[in-house]
Amino acid sequence: MQAEECLKRERERVSHYLHSSSETKLVEKVQHELLVVYANQLLEKEHSGVRSLLRDDKLDDLSRMFRLYHKVPHGLEPVSNVFKQHITAEGTALVQQAEDAASSQAANGGVQEQVLIRKIIELHDKYMTYVTDCFQNHTLFHKAMKEAFEIFCNKTVAGSSSAEQLATFCDTILRKGGSEKLSDEAIEETLEKVVKLLAYISDKDLFAEFYRKKLARRLLFDRSANDEHERSILSKLKQQCGGQFTSKMEGMVTDLQLAKEHQSSFDEYLGNNPTTCTGIDLQVSVLTTGYWPSYKSSDINLPAEMARGVEVFKEFYDNKSKHRKLTWIYSLGSCHINARFDQKPIELVVTTYQACLLMLFNTSDKLGYPEIMTQSNLSDDDLPRLLHSLSCGKYKILSKEPNTKTVTQNDSFEFNRKFNDRMRRIKVPLPIVDERKKVVEDVHKDRRYAIDAAIVRIMKSRKVLGHQQLVMECVEQLTRMFKPDIKAIKKRIEDLISRDYLERDKENPNMFRYLA
Repeated sequence: MQAEECLKRERERVSHYLHSSSETKLVEKVQHELLVVYANQLLEKEHSGVRSLLRDDKLDDLSRMFRLYHKVPHGLEPVSNVFKQHITAEGTALVQQAEDAASSQAANGGVQEQVLIRKIIELHDKYMTYVTDCFQNHTLFHKAMKEAFEIFCNKTVAGSSSAEQLATFCDTILRKGGSEKLSDEAIEETLEKVVKLLAYISDKDLFAEFYRKKLARRLLFDRSANDEHERSILSKLKQQCGGQFTSKMEGMVTDLQLAKEHQSSFDEYLGNNPTTCTGIDLQVSVLTTGYWPSYKSSDINLPAEMARGVEVFKEFYDNKSKHRKLTWIYSLGSCHINARFDQKPIELVVTTYQACLLMLFNTSDKLGYPEIMTQSNLSDDDLPRLLHSLSCGKYKILSKEPNTKTVTQNDSFEFNRKFNDRMRRIKVPLPIVDERKKVVEDVHKDRRYAIDAAIVRIMKSRKVLGHQQLVMECVEQLTRMFKPDIKAIKKRIEDLISRDYLERDKENPNMFRYLA
């Protein structure tokens, strides 16, 4: 404040006593003596330096400091450096808090991660206001803020990457019954802010894969709260990351609309052919393989009632689309079946796999693990989890001998007629499988293809290129989606040489030639 006052008084003196041409030189001299000579003391001062002004949210004083140092050559650089350090420290503290909270209550880890994303959004809002209001949108401060957020936005919390946390946060906002209860306007605003945060995350391809998995679950199980919001975030992501980033996700949303039309046609077909009876109320979603995440498909032995329904739909679809092949993904199906217990009948909402196991007990009172395995044609990977959900979980639809908490190959099962519940309809949950490892593996596999494509593109246009130059250009091309590992690039170059896409120069092994 005193410095600003001194400059003001000097300008007044010039206007009163000196020629106007002296003003520039005089002001420069005063600025040098007041601001440059004492720059460190002014900027680092305990109670009025940049750090304390940022810590105490002194917006007017920060604006004043910007006005003063804006006129000094390179005067803003130390201010922006302190700004960056301050944001980095605050952000890192938030990440550490979430890490501590997640480790102290492991069961609540997911919630802590969501709290973290919400706090980072608030932090971004706060300092964006500083950049626009106090620092007049100066590029130095935009750069400082970007670099600061990139540091702590790429840290992991409780083994969960920032890309996964952001995708999970979107899921809680967009799905029915999510923890975030917001108005339509608030959801739109939050999605806008989430997409801005994505700009700071280096593994955008990892976010895309996690988001696609969660979007698939929302769409297939009718958990999406609002189609408009789904389309809105996809258009925002497309704007930020390009059409290639969202093409599969947009395909999924369109696919489901077409699937509803297919279902209507199927219902019409059944109405026009009364002799063609499915025996059950059947709903089928026909989807395009290329858009959706890959799912495990298994040749389960369907009960006769279900098999008949599948056959009828196949006949209908073959008549409609002659050159297309249907692959049935029963692991994603769900069934409503009526179970008659001693007390009362209860409607069970189960997966297709669970329903197939339960319906084996229509013809047998008691079945051993090996018999169930043979009759259902399920593998040892799936069967224990399914039997555990029906005999050891919250709802014990099956009785198990011996009555232990784990399923072994020596166990035998029978229908639990004494089961009862106050509800007339219950959903029997299946233990969630952690898909994190598979998603990461899929992303790493896709990265190999992306690196290969980038190397071939560069070499096709350049024909001959040095190793260092090729690696640098490859990194530059791929950084928009992920941070490529230099070792991985070298490995892919060697692989392309072995597949005759490139060759080393005979005289200089550090030069590569493109082989057409």
